[in-house]
Amino acid sequence: MLDDRKLAVLRAIVEDYVSTNEPVGSKALADRHNLGVSPATIRNDMAVLEEQGYIAQPHTSAGRVPTDKGYRLFVDRLSTIKPLSSAERRAIETFLANAYDLDDVVTRTVRLLAQLTRQVAVVQYPSLTRSAVRHIELVPIGPERLLLVIITNTGRVEQRAIEMPLGFSEESIAHLRALLNAHLDGCWLTDVPGVVAEVPDRVSAEERPLAATVLSVLLETLIEKHEEKIVIAGAANLARADLSQSLRDVLEALEEQVVLMRLLGEVSDPTSLTVRIGAENPHESLFTTSVVATGYGAGDQVVARLGVLGPTRMDYPGTMGAVRAVARYVGQILAGS
Repeated sequence: MLDDRKLAVLRAIVEDYVSTNEPVGSKALADRHNLGVSPATIRNDMAVLEEQGYIAQPHTSAGRVPTDKGYRLFVDRLSTIKPLSSAERRAIETFLANAYDLDDVVTRTVRLLAQLTRQVAVVQYPSLTRSAVRHIELVPIGPERLLLVIITNTGRVEQRAIEMPLGFSEESIAHLRALLNAHLDGCWLTDVPGVVAEVPDRVSAEERPLAATVLSVLLETLIEKHEEKIVIAGAANLARADLSQSLRDVLEALEEQVVLMRLLGEVSDPTSLTVRIGAENPHESLFTTSVVATGYGAGDQVVARLGVLGPTRMDYPGTMGAVRAVARYVGQILAGS
């Protein structure tokens, strides 16, 4: 167990190394930080930190750098997450508030995260399995074609054109639309198949072919869209991250959707942040990186996840603050959509 002074020395080493990307020596710590002890005492504390695996010496006669274990302790002992400035908060609110649909929200969010943190941003689309129906619309787009529109409570919009060789009447479309909304409003998408099974019994014999065709396309749409979708931005930020030989491996890993899903992890609480450092990541190619992720959604319901990936030498307090703030704003947009 480290005492408060050694924790302060470790914190200073992490902050200096993140800032300068240079190994940190005892004299530099004494000069830059008000630790209240002599360089000799700092050297003794650094020796203990090195012996216990929190820092390491990359080269003989060089200063020390944090290890994954050191970063982990630093993050675990963070008393505060760096708050965003009022200008940054206004910029986030303005940038996201102008989004006109879910695709635009996700695109803006991933770009914003990459810009704020200067890392690789990863955003998952709201999962259909965690969404409920807000509205079903049936729009005639020709004498024998209908447009089925499914709008969810997370702002997701799915559209499918339906061919109706036998045609349809305005009255039958209006009746089926009203019936679907009466049955499905607020229904979780995973429960839709069981609920719509009752619909054919609620229409006349003349309307059943129309209902059967529309319901078939509705169910196909939900099944097809079951796979998760993830977008990334800011991969170019890795070029200045000093990952050396591992850069190619990291970029290849980021191309795999399954890796990205595991990277974000499972988040059940929208207020919690997950920080994975180095070898804590699920993929060996990402052992030189850290991931900060959280859930987002309307109210207390998590509908998807977002986060950033960067080198283990990252500004953890600032990155954690940015990820949490952006997730909160996205949740507010979804709640108001």
